[in-house]
Amino acid sequence: MLDSLAEVIIASLLAAWLFRKMKIPELVGILLVGVLFGPYVLNLLNPELIDISGELRLAALLVILLRAGFELRKDTLNKVGKTALFLSFVPAVIEAGVITLLAPLLFGLTYLESAILGTILGAVSPAVVVPMMINLIEKKRGTAKGIPTLILAASSIDDVFVIVLYSILIGIYTGSSVNIAWALAGIPISIILGIVVGLGIGILLYKLFDRFNPRATKRVLIIMAVSVLLMRVEHLISHWIPFAALLSVMAIGFIILEKRDKYAHELSLKFAKVWVIAEILLFTMVGSAVNINVAFESGLAGLLLIFTGLVGRSLGSWLCLLGTNLNFKERWFVVISYIPKATVQAAIGAAPLAAMKIAGMDTGPGEIILAVAVLSIVLTAPLGAWAIGFTGKRWLSKE
Repeated sequence: MLDSLAEVIIASLLAAWLFRKMKIPELVGILLVGVLFGPYVLNLLNPELIDISGELRLAALLVILLRAGFELRKDTLNKVGKTALFLSFVPAVIEAGVITLLAPLLFGLTYLESAILGTILGAVSPAVVVPMMINLIEKKRGTAKGIPTLILAASSIDDVFVIVLYSILIGIYTGSSVNIAWALAGIPISIILGIVVGLGIGILLYKLFDRFNPRATKRVLIIMAVSVLLMRVEHLISHWIPFAALLSVMAIGFIILEKRDKYAHELSLKFAKVWVIAEILLFTMVGSAVNINVAFESGLAGLLLIFTGLVGRSLGSWLCLLGTNLNFKERWFVVISYIPKATVQAAIGAAPLAAMKIAGMDTGPGEIILAVAVLSIVLTAPLGAWAIGFTGKRWLSKE
């Protein structure tokens, strides 16, 4: 397994260098390395590495969310809070609604099956968006108006909202007993509980750091370990209490930044170094899960569905920005930043197919859903990442 990991790292570093020379975000090159090395193209990855790809993706995602937390300043959040709230659900709802109406015409799916597909496609990818927003914050582009922070906060809640809706719909479809009212109430409960728990743990951690003064490296290990355990807790209590662990992880970084700026600065630098390897693991593992052959099975109908859904999503994003102090180009930048899809689609794109098999149902709709989900990654992750990098440099003013 180690030799396979070494090959991935070397190839990813070379691809990152090459794409940087072409003025394309590095993550696009790393993502393509994952696709090429994956089991559906060259099949160069060790099976043992593929088996733990889910854990590797999660660890890398935790690193980038912690880095995001250390960039969320209270005054900036207060400035963008209302807009971030609307962005966290309005674009996803409109995109899912468009897909629900159009998919029956293009693929012959039922409206319920189309709604399931809509919720899967409705999630923006924090794996793509968050590191690019952090990069803009570091370069102080758009920070005067809090644009990167706005997108950081909204995109994180967007995923929680969409995944809960997906869980409700797939439960209804497969005949599972679902308390819809409780599930919908679980959206704000999971968000609030996740933030509150994260703030509490963050306060406890910085007080422990004050008392025992561990080295910055040990602080990083402690925070990472706590973050992993929070994900475990979310899994254990999911049947009884809705809890958004990923928001807890971000809240830990936020409160440490708010209360102990020195710690936050040291930790942010350490996590930036960890991100060098975490970025490679995250995007190569996401890329390895992409089945190009399945993606192409959805054909032109899939392309049309994804494009039309993105038009609806972009309209929703634009509506959320009405009344803000953002100029025309800045609003378009936010719209573009809400295009990339990867993390959620890779994680749950195949889940409906698996649920249909377990329930003994016709798996045809599940295969269509998987094909369109995979195609959305192939199209929007590299294109969206490039567009964010291109427009960010040109449309966002430097503070």
